[in-house]
Amino acid sequence: MKLDITKAAQFLPEGKVASFEPAVNAAQKALEEGTCPGNDFLGWLHLPSETSAEFLNEIKQCAQVLRENCEAVVVAGIGGSYLGARAVLEALGDTFSWLKPSDSPRILFAGNNISEDYLAELIDYLHGRRFGVINISKSGTTTETAITFRLLKKMCEDERGKDMARRVIVAVTDAKRGAARTTADKEGYQTFVIPDNVGGRFSVLTPVGLLPIAVAGYDIDALVRGAQDMERATAPDVPFDENPVAQYAAVRNALYQSGKKIEILVNFQPKLHYVNEWWKQLYGESEGKDKKGIFPATVDFSTDLHSMGQWIQDGERTIFETVISVEQPNHNLAVPRDEENLDGLNFLAGMRIDQVNHKAELGTQLAHVDGGVPNIRISIDKLDEYNIGQLIYFFERGCGVSGLILGVNPFNQPGVEAYKRNMFALLNKPGYEAESRAIQERLK
Repeated sequence: MKLDITKAAQFLPEGKVASFEPAVNAAQKALEEGTCPGNDFLGWLHLPSETSAEFLNEIKQCAQVLRENCEAVVVAGIGGSYLGARAVLEALGDTFSWLKPSDSPRILFAGNNISEDYLAELIDYLHGRRFGVINISKSGTTTETAITFRLLKKMCEDERGKDMARRVIVAVTDAKRGAARTTADKEGYQTFVIPDNVGGRFSVLTPVGLLPIAVAGYDIDALVRGAQDMERATAPDVPFDENPVAQYAAVRNALYQSGKKIEILVNFQPKLHYVNEWWKQLYGESEGKDKKGIFPATVDFSTDLHSMGQWIQDGERTIFETVISVEQPNHNLAVPRDEENLDGLNFLAGMRIDQVNHKAELGTQLAHVDGGVPNIRISIDKLDEYNIGQLIYFFERGCGVSGLILGVNPFNQPGVEAYKRNMFALLNKPGYEAESRAIQERLK
């Protein structure tokens, strides 16, 4: 992975990025020594290097049981409990795999919304199919996921029998406590632990992400190996000018201080759409607090150049872009020649589609920079497990360092609880009587 900040730094005074070196070093030191706010959630920091081959083999063995006994596996989880896995699967998968026969189970996602139509249509799809469930929840009481798991558990037992359900339902949960742990122990499900010191949005390299990725048939050893190499490349002893995390955290905070309040993560590969979504949660939930924080937005180019492109080019100059560029596609397809040439595209005949896409990327960068939009460029060789592993760890560590420079606790999410309190009060959940009365007064 390579990082280029030159077309962002040019919007800043000379030496501004370098001036953040002491702040970056202090943040790195606080992470390593565990002296920062949220230091009880630093388990992700050295997770790649601490992941053993034996542990990965245990995950692969469980995945194989699901692969042998299921046509579909539903991942029940919300937020970080599903976005990381989905990001990796979408990045690595065949875009049209759902139309093709496959030796691997289809991975479906639920428990991330409370839509009755979504759940009813999911159940209709699963009816008569051999399916399993990966239930991902530390507590087992998160409303969206708990409702979904209650439905799927009953359906799996009714259609496949209790004995088979016991084989194809796996819980990824707390080591000792919570409803999901109690249910798993009572029913005899295989379980994996979500480490207490790893928050959901940092959990993709735990069983939360690794198990679904392994069930889909991808190489989790290579994914972790990529993260391990990035862990070494971004360690505190790597010089500031050579450390991609240090440079990224410094330039985005410098831009924020200069009035750039919105960071737009850009891709030119549709398969990276859910990487964008994962990144959006990672940075939004980590930095958006204490009335501070860069607002994380995402676009898929060149598609969104025909919609959001206008705003980015000519709108309020409060934005900067971080572009993920993929150097080599996994396929080879060229523009054909057409004798009539009615579309005027014969000048592209014989050129690979990816060449056209990269010229669109370069042309967009030049146009946006000319329009006053600082550009950061992250390039990876190709979409494979190793490179995605690198990208995941880069963004995780970058988030920790950047949030500490900003002056917030990057590892909590107090604002997430506000909607839950109101929802429980409106649903008359026991224990929320006072809140319920207060809301009823507000609604009069």
